[in-house]
Amino acid sequence: MSDTLLSARTALVTGASSGIGWETARLLAGLGANVLVHARTTAEAEDAVGRLIAAGARRDQLVELAADFTKLAEVAVLAGTVVKHYPALDLLVNNAAVMAPERCILTDDGNELSLQVNFLAAHLLAKLLRAPLSAAGDARIVNVSSSLHRTASMNWSDPHRVKKYSRVAAYAQSQLALTMATAEMAPAGSGITAVSLNPGLCDTALLPLYGRVGAPAAEGAAAVVRLCLPAAEIANGAYYDGGVAAPTAQAAQEERSQRRLVKLADQLVGRAA
Repeated sequence: MSDTLLSARTALVTGASSGIGWETARLLAGLGANVLVHARTTAEAEDAVGRLIAAGARRDQLVELAADFTKLAEVAVLAGTVVKHYPALDLLVNNAAVMAPERCILTDDGNELSLQVNFLAAHLLAKLLRAPLSAAGDARIVNVSSSLHRTASMNWSDPHRVKKYSRVAAYAQSQLALTMATAEMAPAGSGITAVSLNPGLCDTALLPLYGRVGAPAAEGAAAVVRLCLPAAEIANGAYYDGGVAAPTAQAAQEERSQRRLVKLADQLVGRAA
């Protein structure tokens, strides 16, 4: 594949310090893209960039960005930095994710930890970056979800699951929310196409949640990058399993539930938006 296929294109990859995110950044840079490498801290972002350069990326292709997604104010600052320096953004890969903790933990914003990091941060970024995404013309948002979303249900009355908490249920709900909200991240007429995918079971920090052997993270990243390529035909709101279009959970296809979720998400990100 040509190392200039994505030249002159800019991509933001969240959670790019390790696993699928780092491998996605490496592959996109290998195709000529300028990559905004997001990590939780500046030190982690600098370390990730150093490893990308060692793996063959050019220094002038890479920009470190830091934001702790457990703090929505930092997500907003990250978006503001991107808007200021990049009037056009071609790709947003929402990859950042955490395992739900053993017990229910609420962030300072009042949201269950995995719901905020895995979904609300992506929702907020897509909202705040709409102008540069629209300006790019044919921009893409790729949400890295999980097949576990099919096992989930939205707990509308207690989305933070404070009353009855299960780490697997909380994590699965965060992935269902991300998948369900994907189409709404690219409103009609915006010039953006948003999709979600299950990258496959990979050997990343999330693997213990599944308790099985995983494929190399680079395989999951390859599935992500395929959806980023201009030649790949994708449908807004579609869900892919390892690069092949697949059915989502029934709840993710219900327009009423999608609208309800976006309204809830807007409320939960609150002042940060």
